[in-house]
This record gives sequence, C-alpha cells and structure tokens, in this order.
Amino acid sequence: MKKEDFLWGSATASFQIEGGCAMRGPSIWDSFCQLPGKVLNRDNGDIACDSYTRYKEDVALLRDLGVNAYRFSISWPRLLPSGRGEVNKDGIAYYNALIDELLAAGITPMVTLYHWDLPLELQLLHDGWLNREIVDDFVNYAKLCFESFGDRVKHWITFNEAWCSSYLGYGVGVHAPGRVSSSEAYIAGHNILLAHGRAVELFRNMGCAGIIGITNNSDWYEALTDSPEDKAAAQRALEFMMGWFTDPVVFGDYPESMKKLLGSRLPQFSNAEKNLLANSTDFIGLNHYTSFYASAKPVPGVPEFTGDIGDDRRVWSVSDPAWAKTQMDWNIVPAGFGKLLRWISDRYRNMPIYVTENGCADKEAPDDTMRCDYLTSYLEAMFDAMDNGGVDVRGYMYWSLLDNFEWSFGYERKFGLVSCSPENLERKPKKSFTLYKMLISRYRQS
Repeated sequence: MKKEDFLWGSATASFQIEGGCAMRGPSIWDSFCQLPGKVLNRDNGDIACDSYTRYKEDVALLRDLGVNAYRFSISWPRLLPSGRGEVNKDGIAYYNALIDELLAAGITPMVTLYHWDLPLELQLLHDGWLNREIVDDFVNYAKLCFESFGDRVKHWITFNEAWCSSYLGYGVGVHAPGRVSSSEAYIAGHNILLAHGRAVELFRNMGCAGIIGITNNSDWYEALTDSPEDKAAAQRALEFMMGWFTDPVVFGDYPESMKKLLGSRLPQFSNAEKNLLANSTDFIGLNHYTSFYASAKPVPGVPEFTGDIGDDRRVWSVSDPAWAKTQMDWNIVPAGFGKLLRWISDRYRNMPIYVTENGCADKEAPDDTMRCDYLTSYLEAMFDAMDNGGVDVRGYMYWSLLDNFEWSFGYERKFGLVSCSPENLERKPKKSFTLYKMLISRYRQS
C-alpha cells in the first residue's frame, strides 16, 4: 500500500473518556463502579476526561499530533438509553459533531460499536450477553449507527476485545458484569460472535460503503523450551486467546484445541451460523500489549492453576526476569509483537491487519521515557514484520490519546500521550506525544 494510505492514529473508548453521564442511559460499568472493591479508589466514568463537552480540544490535539485517523467508540446507552426503543437525539448530535470535526481536520474516523458499556437495562432484562435475544438488540443498534453515520464513517469495528467482555466479565468477574463461572464466558462469547456476524451481514446487505471487522486482543506466547509439549502449549495459548474470536469470523468455527478441551461447555454453531460467520471480517483488528513464555507443565516460581477458567487451556505463563515491565506490570517484549503479527498473517491468509491498540502504562509525566522507548521499539518490530515478513499492516492506533478511566484500575494507570484526569481536565502533552508525532513524520518522509 502507499505510505499516504497508512492510517496513523490514536484510540479511545466512550466510557473511558466521555463523561456526560447525565446525558445518556446507565451502563453496566456505571453499576459495576458502585460495587465495593471492584474499581480502584471507587473511581467511575461520570466525568472521565469530559470529552463529551471538550471533543473539539481532543480533535485539535489529534491534528497537532499529525495523525490521519482516530479510533473511538460509540456509547450504546448514549444513543439508546434503554438499549432499545427511543433514540436519544442529543447522542446522535454529539457523534455527528465529533465526526464532522474529525473530517474537517482531515482525520479518518474509525468507529467501534461496542467497547464494553452495555446498557444496564439490557443486562437486567437479558442477563447481558448470556441471552440470545441480545443479538437482535445489538443488530438494531448497529443499524441505527450505520444509518446515522455511515455516510461519513467508512471504517467500522463491531466489538472491541470480546475476550475481555467474555473472560473478564463472565469468567473471572474482574470486569462488568462481574460474574464468575466455568461456562458463562463461552456462552457470552458465542452470542457476541453471532451479534458480530449478524451486524456484518446487515452492513453488507444495506450496501454500506467502507469496511467492517472485529478487534481482538492477544498476547504473544513463545514456547519456553524446544520440546513438542511446550510448542503445543504456546500454540494452544494463542488459540484460546486470539483464535477464540478470530477463527470463527475467518473460518466459521472455533479452534480445534478449544473444542477438544472444553467439550460441551463450548457452544456449537449450526451450519447456517458457520456460514454467517465465515469471512465476516474485512480485516484483522489487533490489540496487543505484552508477551509470555508458555510451558506445558508447572514451572518453579510460577503459581499453580487457580481453579478458574484460565486453567482450561492447560498452559503455564512464564515471564523472563530480565524483561522490563510497564506500570500495568506487563512485560515489554517488542520482538513478541513482531512474532504475533507474523503468526496472525500466516494463520489468517495474510489478511489486512489494523493495529487498533498498542501502548504502555507509564506513571511518569511529562517525561515518560518508558513510553517513548516502548513506542519506538514496538513500531520497529511492526515495520520489521511488514518489510521482512510480508505482513499486511494498514494502520496503527496508539492507546491512548488521553490518560483515562482504565476500568478496574480507575485513573491510577496512565496510558495517555496526554495527561488528563477528572480532577484536572487540562490536556498536557507528554514527551511521548512529541516523539510519536516525529515518528509518524519520519515514516511518511522515508
């Protein structure tokens, strides 16, 4: 592709930055934030970065950053306060104004339909993603978005990190709605995939211009040793993470390793559903942050299995003590990013890839040296995969433009290129902001 067509951008999500909670319906995260012990410091998204009223400042930051794309999500409860029924016209007006502001600045909007803020009423009515009826509600919501914004938005993402919604929300309970179960995560994930398939089918049947896909998150797993068992463990770990929600939208079914190990706990797709899902993404959206070694057997110093659904894959995750770690305690392994890109390209027919999130939590500001080093090294690994591995990467979105509400970690963990907090809404670019701007310019001129 031509260098001028590569999408350089940054990413955010509605609940994490918008605030303006009185101007939308409640979501499952509003409720989750009120539960004792679920979110650090009992933080919430009531104000967040106040982007609901300060969106023009944020677009001005993006323009100054020199990006040509911005990935943001639409708040389902802002458009449909109850998840269905009456439309909030002020919500439509807000996203129209944001999209128009972006386009006037020469910035391509990349829109995510669902970034975890499910309308609370649908959780209470349906038990959230556990009830098949929610698929129809999501499709109706998607239709409203396509009709309202599709004349200007040409890059769509149905779901962000369905693994997190399912595994963290319904398996281990650290994300909303906070359920803990050995089977519910697989049921929720199944319904999310069907909702994706139906929404893409609608998009294509409506004749909407542009492309549509799904964004999945994955760590990289490398075999701890050269043993066949560890190599199989690494492959299994990747299939239980990236493959869980990518295999169905490319091939029409779950990875064989999941079907074998999970048995009846993993729902089955009908033949019609397999046909619906197969080739239901125009690209692979990838969110990537960290890497591990994978072992097929216990390793001294590595905790035993915990008894939750994370044990299902039968893999021990191992870190190298020499690896530096981010504020999230995530390993910094740029080579793992390049290897994951190659793995995805090989497995999924060299499909186009958009890196829709990649970033580093660094509490230091404005001199965020760790983030600068992370950004430089991970971009080098990405370009090596493109130039020497033939991987078709078409865009890179740094997470995140602003310090924001980082889910169960509240406002303590800082991913932003720009400082911001509910206590001080002033936007202050960090050293990494200037670096990213320079790296984008250097790439365009090379």
